[in-house]
Amino acid sequence: MSPFVRKVKTASGATAVQIVEKRNGQRRILEHVGSAHDAAELAVLMSAALQRLHGSQDMLDLGQEPKGRQPAGEPVVEASRSELLWQVVCGAYRELGFDALADEVFESLVTARVIEPTSKADTLRVLSEVGVPAPHENTLYKCLARCVARDYRSQVATACWRHANAGGPVGLVMNDLTTLHFEVTDEDRLRRVGMSKEHRVDPQVTVGLLVTASGFPLEIALFEGNKAETKTLVPVIEQFKARHAITELVVVADAGMLSAANLNALEDAGCSFIVGSKQSRVPYDLDAHFKNHGNATPVDATIETSRDMGTGKEKRTRRVVYHFSWKRHRREMRAINAQVVKAEKVAAGERPVARDRFVTVTADKDGKKAEVNWPIIERARFCAGFKGYVTNLPADIVDGAAVVAAYHDLWRIEESFRMAKSDLQARPVFHRKRDSIEAHLTIVFAALAVARYLQQRTGVTIKKLVQTLRPLKSVTITIAGQQVTAKPRLNADATAILDKIPDLTGH
Repeated sequence: MSPFVRKVKTASGATAVQIVEKRNGQRRILEHVGSAHDAAELAVLMSAALQRLHGSQDMLDLGQEPKGRQPAGEPVVEASRSELLWQVVCGAYRELGFDALADEVFESLVTARVIEPTSKADTLRVLSEVGVPAPHENTLYKCLARCVARDYRSQVATACWRHANAGGPVGLVMNDLTTLHFEVTDEDRLRRVGMSKEHRVDPQVTVGLLVTASGFPLEIALFEGNKAETKTLVPVIEQFKARHAITELVVVADAGMLSAANLNALEDAGCSFIVGSKQSRVPYDLDAHFKNHGNATPVDATIETSRDMGTGKEKRTRRVVYHFSWKRHRREMRAINAQVVKAEKVAAGERPVARDRFVTVTADKDGKKAEVNWPIIERARFCAGFKGYVTNLPADIVDGAAVVAAYHDLWRIEESFRMAKSDLQARPVFHRKRDSIEAHLTIVFAALAVARYLQQRTGVTIKKLVQTLRPLKSVTITIAGQQVTAKPRLNADATAILDKIPDLTGH
């Protein structure tokens, strides 16, 4: 048999490059070229070995040159690929069960958004830079239509629910609302100017998101841009319950969702709830308590009270839990004192009259007069440190401390929204038709699930994961007519990540 080049792993973990021949069933090392410790060293050693194999046969006494051999030349890099990153992201996509959609283009759109969120057209560049085949641009847009026609949203949501319940039944979910703006000036039936979370005046849509207590996404819904927050909670919950045939659920939401009609509708649908109470209610809810018990409140104490909500037949008495935090008290007092200073300067004529807190402006024959509203200041100081929560959970089953703890996890959904908006760049939206916008949200929804899954398993943010793994490229090199694939050397950060998800890469 003609001599050939082989790679052998050494005890130290390096890769030895050797020129060997096989005679009478025995392999004999003709020359040990060297040992490589990374992809670059390996490529150089392989190049040297093949040049020696083909260019110095007389010296090695290797016999007649094999037919079909190409003369040795300079090594040529044929392709590079962020293989580890692609394996990890696609592995998470499969682990969540999204591959059941059997749509490679949709998978490419989702995984590319996790790696580098951009426009649909620019997704082709991302896929090319990662080193995977990119479909035609028209194929991407056809996938958007397919996404709506085949209701991928429902299938993705079902897979998310199945994954969320894998570790035990999910009984508590968190709901919140955000807005996504468009780079357009004209409104239509869906894209409307409304109250913007980013204080923008562009047409927007409103998006409701439902997540688990750990922040894993379960449901996403689209509403008109001028839809009131209180009109979105019940539709999202009803859609979620109907999709998964759920009968019992605890819903956690912020004070923006608080309305008597909302709470009644949730209760009538068999849901329990924990909803943040508006700060302006503190003096009224706690007035009787302080009259009977004094206003001395221990740190981290909870106070149980109640409030009638709604009118007529819809009026119901609700349990309200108040929590006092000294840290919150100090933060709010600092803010109040700073605003009092501004109000006093306005009253003294040292600052222009604006919409400053604690300033009351009256008009008389001499013009406008600004005064410091001390009663409002005293009320604000009275409220400092207290946060209220309205719930229909019985006190003998869920005590005040548990109610507070459940609500405090609401930051998870805010984190998921930040991930969707920043890391996955759900905004601005460049689509015009509702179906395309719905498809865009489905892709963002699936990408958020993949990102959350990887974050929870590795303990690092999806941004950090991508930044660590994306530069680690496998390189295919042609040397003397033969192709060699060089694997990247892993650094400590990459090793730490991959050690936590070996099932996603096969390592």
